[in-house]
Parts: sequence; structure tokens; C-alpha cells
Amino acid sequence: MSAIPGRPLPQLTPQNEFFWTSGADGKLRIQECQACQALIHPPAPICRYCRSHDLGVREVSGKATLSGFTVNHRFGFPDLPPPYVIAEVAILEDPRVRLTTNIVDCDPDDLEIGRPVEVSFLHLDDVWLPVFSPATDPDAPTALPEDEIPPTDFGKYVRPMLTTEKFEDAAAITGIGASRMGRRLMVPPLSLTIEACEAAVADAGLTFDDIDGLSTYPGLDVAGMGEGGVSALEGALGLRPTWINGGMDTFGPGGSVIAAVMAVATGMARHVLCFRTLWEATFQQLMKEGKMSPPGGARTSNWQHPFGGISAAHTLAQNASRHFHRYGTTRETLGWIALNQRANAALNPTAIYRDPLTMEDYLSARMITTPFGLYDCDVPCDGAVAVVVSAVDAAEDLPNKPVRFEAFGTQIIERLDWDQTTLTHEPQVLGQSAHMWSRTSLRPDDVDVAELYDGFSFNCLSWLEGLGFCGIGEAKDFLDGGKAIARDGVIPLNTHGGQLSHGRTHGMGLIHEAVSQLRGDAGERQVTDAKVAVVSSGGLTPSGVLLLRTDD
Repeated sequence: MSAIPGRPLPQLTPQNEFFWTSGADGKLRIQECQACQALIHPPAPICRYCRSHDLGVREVSGKATLSGFTVNHRFGFPDLPPPYVIAEVAILEDPRVRLTTNIVDCDPDDLEIGRPVEVSFLHLDDVWLPVFSPATDPDAPTALPEDEIPPTDFGKYVRPMLTTEKFEDAAAITGIGASRMGRRLMVPPLSLTIEACEAAVADAGLTFDDIDGLSTYPGLDVAGMGEGGVSALEGALGLRPTWINGGMDTFGPGGSVIAAVMAVATGMARHVLCFRTLWEATFQQLMKEGKMSPPGGARTSNWQHPFGGISAAHTLAQNASRHFHRYGTTRETLGWIALNQRANAALNPTAIYRDPLTMEDYLSARMITTPFGLYDCDVPCDGAVAVVVSAVDAAEDLPNKPVRFEAFGTQIIERLDWDQTTLTHEPQVLGQSAHMWSRTSLRPDDVDVAELYDGFSFNCLSWLEGLGFCGIGEAKDFLDGGKAIARDGVIPLNTHGGQLSHGRTHGMGLIHEAVSQLRGDAGERQVTDAKVAVVSSGGLTPSGVLLLRTDD
């Protein structure tokens, strides 16, 4: 059977061909460690459990347990039109292995976590995609995956500080800047980057001749995700930096700032310009006009894409479904986050969406991928944000009150694979949060304002629990009514409107707002006497978190 053009199919390699073709005889096969008998997925050259290199392939029963799912309503392909179910199923023989798949031959309304399912295969070209349907025997054995690390135990895995001095103390934020921001500005992204960088350098009281370091995330120009990184900006400005940084494998978007602090602390640079630019809205418009091509191709190395799991929303929605299942969280719980962000955006003249939003509006909006509706998702836009990180001794002579770095949380404790990691929270939240608190004597009660990553509303919920503003599993009660996260509440949240209403600036806008709050420059949305701010960075993996303060 040939695939209708659209759905990307797996790129076969010597390492994965056994998996994608094993369905030819109707059998599911998973990589197995011959030393400890653990099943390994995705296939790897070493066992992550015992680190043996003695690996083979094991035929398994094809029986599994539904461990998470989302009904996709928004995205799709010609041969996979919405709505369809994207799921994670735990293999019966070793529930630590979760396969991303589709659930077929059933009414999505009848699905529930914990239900037994069994494999069948969809033959497309030269691959057999393992898909699952409810088991014919509803009493078939099940084995839900257990938390590799319980959510309350992440702190036990944090490594202690190696030195008594913190590198965070070596630097401060001395300047911030932002470009114009809007939907479909239809301008070159590099021009937005330069606007933001000019504003940040001027705000710091510096000139471009003072800048000796450049740092960005991710450094790509794919699908409206950047201007081309350090190479593009250096080519335009001619700064001759002594230190540069850029890439995806860092601590989320804020990783550019964390790296800049390390460069200053080690003497590699004195003033580092950090920047982030997006032009997704314009890119999407250009695709509609046939002037740009979508990324990707007919073949993919991604383990989710062949099943229509093409967005971070599809993975995160399944973590949300498990949080709902375990803790009784509801869509209204997430709604209070969206309503809070919109109320704050109403006071911010640069926000994309400022009109009032009610719970009825939120609940009645079109679904994207359950449990996420339209207002659970951030706003694609065009814009750039820049931050200047300077040595602390230089900061004393600059015009603005310096914003100091109190602590960073960066340690990776859980798996990085999007569908193999934390069950009930956004991946890369719990470990990084625990790591940050190990590097400071401050505690959650000391934080005056929280700017927490909200590519989706559930990101925010995960960070609120992970950082200890409420207990694990307690967000439903904490968020009820929205008072705890209001500007005069227990922890003012995303005071500029967040990415849900202000616009998707991939975390750098959160840093910009935190600095504005700590300087007392936030205007109508200013939180009274804000001295400490926490900023989380990253929408899935990897990520990091920053604790900022003033010396007042």
C-alpha cells in the first residue's frame, strides 16, 4: 500500500529498521538488553539501565496499556485527517517503554487511561506502523508505567554545589530591549533582531563597540524560528566577539542567558548580548501564499511524526491527560491560567490580545488537541527580545539598577525523550526546579513575581507545582478562582500577559518582563515592591529556570 502524500514516514536506518518493518509478519519487536532483559526504546547502542552493549531484538506480545492520549482536532495529513487519537501505550512486558501511536477502531469518547490495547499494523510503502485498538478482552492484563522518579523525590537526585562560590554572582542584567511585535509584520526577521539589540544596548548605556559576546537560542532559521543566529547578527553588525553561543541543546531559550553568565564568570566576555527572534506568523502567511515551503519531507527520524504527533501540543497534552487522571485536574483549572494572562495583557500596550476573556469564552473555544483548546495555546507572532548580561563591576557604572542572578536550575534528572519522560508534568520541570532551590537560601515564599513558560497553559501549571508554589497535584485547588496568581495574589503570574496573550517569544519575553518588574518599570501592571522573580525557560526538553533579584 502506498502512502498518500502528506504523512511523513520513518526514515529507515540499520538501527531502527527491525522496528518499522517487524509488522510484516504481524509481530511487534522491541530492542532488548541481553544482560538485564530491559526493553530499550527508542533503539540505542547501549542499555541506559545497566550500560551493557550486548543488545538484541525481542518479539513481544503486542499487548499494552493506554498510558496517555489526546484527540487531535487541528492538525492532520491527507491520509490522516482530524480528528484522530495520538496516544502513548506502555508495553506489557516492560511498561517503562512507551510507544507513541494511534488508537484506531474505537470511539475516542470511550477511551480511558489504563485500558488494555493490542497492536495491529498499518502498511505504508516500506514500513509497518504499529497502531493499537482496545483489546477484545476488556479484562486483559494491564501494566501502567510507574514514575521512574516520583514527582516529590526529584530533589534526592540533585547534585550538591561543587564550590562555595556561585558563578551566578559574577554577572547582572544591565539592559533589555524588544522590537515591534505583532501578527504578520511581513518584515525580515534580522531587522527585528537588530531593533531589539539596538534597544537593549542603548538601555544598558553601552554601544555595540562594548559588546564582546553574543548568545542566542536556538540559532536556527527554520519555519520562522529565527533570523539565522549569531552568524546572521555578526554578519550585520561586525562586532568581532571574543565569545559566542547558540544551539538547541541548552537550558531552553533562557539557556542563552545562563551561558552568557558563565562566559562573564570565566572572563571570556564582559558584556554579552543575548537575543531571540521569531517570525512564525509571517512565515505561516508566506506558506499560504506559496512563497515558503514547510519544513520536513517525506521521511522523518522523529518517532512521533508518522502518527500525526507533529506538535509539542500533542506530547504535552498527554502529560496533561495523566495529570487530569491522577489528580482530578480539569479544563477549568487550565482556564484560570488563560484568564489571568489575558487580564494582565489588558494592561500591556504591546500585547497581541488584550480583549477581555471569560471562562465561558475559554471553554467554548474550538479544540486544538484535548484537553487543549484555542486559549490554552500561545500566540504565534513576529518579534524579537534582547538582553545584555554584564560583569557586576561594570554594571555598577551603568544607568539602570542591575538585576542580579540568584540561582539557576539546570540539572537533567529525567529522560529527555519527549514520550518516555515524566508522566504527569511537563518534562524537564521537576528536576530543574529542585536544582535551582539547592543553589539558594531563598524559598518560594520569597518570590514576588513568577514569569513561567506558557507555550501551553499546562506548562505553567507544571512549573507552579514543580517550583513549590503549591504542592504536587494541588494546582486544581490553588488555581481555582484565579486569585492566587493575580497581580495581588500569592504569586503574581506572567504579569505582561504571558505567551498566551502577549505573544510567543519563546521565553525571552518572560525575562524581559521579570527585569521590568524588578526595576519597577512595568507601569499599570507593576507588582508592588517586587524584589525577587523566577523565570522558567523551556516548553519541553531541555529547559532551565532562573531566579533573579535586586540588591534593594
